[in-house]
Amino acid sequence: MTLADQFVARGCQPEDAERQAALVRRTAASFAAALGRAPEWRWFVPGRLEVFGKHTDYAGGDVLVAAAPRGFAVAASPRDDGRLHVVDVKNNVSLWLAAADTGPLRSGWASYLQVTRRRLATNFPGAPLGLDLAFASDLPRAAGMSSSSALVTAAATALVTRGGLDHREEWRQAIQSPEDHATYLGCIENGATFGPLAGTSGVGTHGGSEDHTAILLGEAGTLGHFRFVPTTRLARVPCPPRWVFVVATSGVHADKAGSVRDRYNRTTFGVRALLQRWNASAAVAAPSLAAALEKPGAEGQLRELVRQDVPDGWTSAALLERLDHFVAEDALVREAVEAVHRADAAAVGALAVRSQAHAETWLGNQVPETALLAALARECGAFGATSFGAGFGGGVWALVHEDDAATFADAWIAAYRHRCPKATNVAVVPVRPGPGVIALPHDAA
Repeated sequence: MTLADQFVARGCQPEDAERQAALVRRTAASFAAALGRAPEWRWFVPGRLEVFGKHTDYAGGDVLVAAAPRGFAVAASPRDDGRLHVVDVKNNVSLWLAAADTGPLRSGWASYLQVTRRRLATNFPGAPLGLDLAFASDLPRAAGMSSSSALVTAAATALVTRGGLDHREEWRQAIQSPEDHATYLGCIENGATFGPLAGTSGVGTHGGSEDHTAILLGEAGTLGHFRFVPTTRLARVPCPPRWVFVVATSGVHADKAGSVRDRYNRTTFGVRALLQRWNASAAVAAPSLAAALEKPGAEGQLRELVRQDVPDGWTSAALLERLDHFVAEDALVREAVEAVHRADAAAVGALAVRSQAHAETWLGNQVPETALLAALARECGAFGATSFGAGFGGGVWALVHEDDAATFADAWIAAYRHRCPKATNVAVVPVRPGPGVIALPHDAA
């Protein structure tokens, strides 16, 4: 069975499978050229598409997500000296980390690798984590398809395999399901403690585990309906077979660990402030904002509490807007699940308009380019379109019928380039829900 056959067997579309297989072959060949031997392990780690559920996961809310058929090809083999050696194939850049890496975090993608390696070394002391690793990605830049979380998942997958971490007692006690595994990956990135597995500094962002859940647990042809805190799969929602998501990049890079980190984190801190205010007056503390709001009348009670007093650094108006967004977006996800089950394109389109308006009005994480892209998609014939992901840049998905996808994509990108002639790194890619992380036989060609 060829590499492309391996992808098709997991449910990938044939055209996606050929592209993914070529990326894996290129990565493995670069690994062999740099290190003089073939890799022992190979994986494909996808990006993710968030359909609905903007900034709801870390509040304990619902999301509707999928793994994307683009992502990271990874090749790796063990080292005996404890060092981590990483090669970025596309940019021809190498990173070396000492066995005891304790220096300051580096910038860019290197920081994600450092954080991942340090967390695993902390949680699984004495584990052999020496590794040679090469990666290459075909995720478009500035698309919001979670390249950072995919890289964390890729590095963690390779290091867990190298160290046999999933066979250790510490892993078995803390991580008892695939959902636990995805949540732990999110905790590696955000630095939070997971059960008995102590937290570290993370990469500086304070999001949840939605991205890692889609990347690890995605299934071909299916949207995943998940709820968080704790991570729970509520439903597998078949994507209508003739629906295609077309993703356009805005050209505005949403660097969660860099220039937009503080604005991104403030959306998270708003949820924490709301929960703090609720728990300060509750007889029993709630584990999440969603859990706090389950009690009849709780939303009204929380609004009154926020009007009376707020934590330092916040105004009542700002926290009420954050609450408005969560309540509306969380309910919208459940409506979307039913609409997709019915293959009701008009209903999905109306929900996408509402979700975009929620983000622009209450969440405050949109830039003019993403708002424009969503509006232009509808003008060009998409029956649904909205931005997704962290916000402050990134991309927009548009939903069309497969027969119209190519013509629509050309018209959409032309309209956007006309309105934003200075935008760079602008691209469109078709996306059908694909499988999560794929482990590939080392000898398949």
